[in-house]
Amino acid sequence: MSAAAPDDALGRFLTLGDTAEILTVSVDDVLALVRSGELPAIRVGRTADASGGASMWRVERVVLEGYIEAKYEETRRMGLWNQAEYANIPELSGGTIVRSGQPSPPKPPQE
Repeated sequence: MSAAAPDDALGRFLTLGDTAEILTVSVDDVLALVRSGELPAIRVGRTADASGGASMWRVERVVLEGYIEAKYEETRRMGLWNQAEYANIPELSGGTIVRSGQPSPPKPPQE
């Protein structure tokens, strides 16, 4: 019999504490991601108070893995965006071509 992988030891659903540990952030940060809808989660059981504490939320492991993958992709795309000179595309610069180091072209007179 083979030993279970570390991911299997956690099970299908993670507490917000487990999720925070994986992401190396605070439980409050994870709860904010859940409440904003950025990180999908489910609420289980009944809450003891109206505050909706972190103990009643669960994040599915595959959902967390997808979230992490999406963040890597977002970071990759932002890096490419920052490296490119998109200011040279008229559709993205208000209809004018803006070159770095050159003064902006004069605006047409208002009629």
